[in-house]
Amino acid sequence: MFLVDNILLAPFNGLFWMFKEVHKSAQQEIDGEADNVTHALSELYMQLETGELTDEQFAAEEKVLLDRLDEIWEREGGALDETEAMDESEGNEP
Repeated sequence: MFLVDNILLAPFNGLFWMFKEVHKSAQQEIDGEADNVTHALSELYMQLETGELTDEQFAAEEKVLLDRLDEIWEREGGALDETEAMDESEGNEP
């Protein structure tokens, strides 16, 4: 009886496995996106310290990156307010 069940359910099990793999891949991509944004933020701070960027350029680019980071966190369900996001991007504890 179990052999017949396995044969009949094989297409559904395969489809379920495929959906799990797609979900896992999408989650890894989202996690990588957050890492890329935080890396870009650290590079931005470095450019400000070396004088490659003016304060106005820095503020504009920082706002864009922090907004992207907020969107990522909202999608993950762990939305932070802007002050906590700024503290995390600077490496400070909230």
